[in-house]
Amino acid sequence: MPEEKRVNVLMVSMPLQGHINPMLKFAKHLISKGVHVTIATTEDGRHRMAKHTRMPNDTDPKNPKKIALEFFSDGLSLDFDRSDTETLINTIREKGSKNLNTLITKLTKVHKYSCVIVNPFVPWAIDVVAEHGIPCALLWIQASATYSIYYRYFKGSDPFPSLEDPNEKVHLPGLPMFEVRDLPSFMLPSTPRQFQQVITNLFKALDKVKWILGTSFFEIEKEIVKSMNSLTPIHPVGPLVSPFLLGEKESNDLSVDMWNAEDSCLQWLDKKPTSSVIYISFGSIIVLSKQHMDNIAIALMNINKAFLWVVKPAEGGSKENSAELPTEFLEKNKERGLVVKWCPQEKVLMHPAVACFISHGGWNSTLETLVSGVPVIAWPYWTDQPTTAVLIASVFGNGVRVKCGEDGIVGAEEIERCIREIMDGPRAAEFTKRAKEIKESARKTLQDGGISDKNVKKFISDLVAGN
Repeated sequence: MPEEKRVNVLMVSMPLQGHINPMLKFAKHLISKGVHVTIATTEDGRHRMAKHTRMPNDTDPKNPKKIALEFFSDGLSLDFDRSDTETLINTIREKGSKNLNTLITKLTKVHKYSCVIVNPFVPWAIDVVAEHGIPCALLWIQASATYSIYYRYFKGSDPFPSLEDPNEKVHLPGLPMFEVRDLPSFMLPSTPRQFQQVITNLFKALDKVKWILGTSFFEIEKEIVKSMNSLTPIHPVGPLVSPFLLGEKESNDLSVDMWNAEDSCLQWLDKKPTSSVIYISFGSIIVLSKQHMDNIAIALMNINKAFLWVVKPAEGGSKENSAELPTEFLEKNKERGLVVKWCPQEKVLMHPAVACFISHGGWNSTLETLVSGVPVIAWPYWTDQPTTAVLIASVFGNGVRVKCGEDGIVGAEEIERCIREIMDGPRAAEFTKRAKEIKESARKTLQDGGISDKNVKKFISDLVAGN
């Protein structure tokens, strides 16, 4: 296609694994439909992605079927410890936005961009895009429910109870009744101000955004999505996961993995019976306390079932809170369990030996779980995870949520109770059946004529019309 007729899209994201991977997956969708995509992230991202990103031949800027990568400085040196989020957020808002502005000025001398797509955690980029007169889209990388909650709160369209009392009940359209403690933590008074400010700034700038696209899919959040139609609608284009999870041919998909996955766990799973293994992982950021590590270990000993447990090494500022599994536990369970530092999660979830997933409820992990058809035990920590746990237990119906004590600790007995309920309890068959139903709807929605497929095509037709 001639350059003057080709639809060019620029995406902007922080290089965090959970932020950039949904962008990469959506980029693949757009490219498959003839759109040329460039992704811009920080120089720090270039440094880390060079070591950890699987992208053979995927970033040739001269090939319109591949993703082009561009980088700008976040205003900090490469050796700066970015676990200092307050400095990072403040600096990138001030200096990173100027550097992104310079990059877009350079890029627009070569390409005409029909749209710039940002995610929620670079709200300053919306203003930069507006200065260039380029239409802007937001790729919402959490559940549609969290978009609805944030929108209704920051835009003042619905009454909210006092956020000071975690036990207060919250009533919102399209959602089951829940408590203040279940709201996305970035809107709560207890959250560090820099995180609150990111979301506040996002919804201040939302009027400059033309399209709100969601990584979720309509079939699992019908009432929530419909409830936003009279406000500022969200259009689900997901589930944004690797194609092989959707039953398509496996390929070496472009993705960022900041830790080296241990593929040996797949061979270990091959030796286990169908639906026999408990998979445990708390994502790329959360570091468990010693007490929680011990409680999980006790529950696994008592439950006497096979397990695959990802215990990621702490990094940066989180190292001081890290804990290790007792040597005695590892020795006693060397035949029944496997502990790894990281694993290829999507392939693990697709493995027939996996019976359930104990998860923090990060949205990317939740989507992978929904598409894989694996029942889940939600153990939320912060940001959107408490809200996702409500969805899992009360909307999706594919799992349960752990209950914390007044001290915030999840006891060994509670962990054991959840495992038994998912694997052996009276509702075990119901959880499995529901998980498989969701898996089927996830595959259909992105197929020709499915709701997400229609939303993607409508977005592209809008870009072509405005090109």
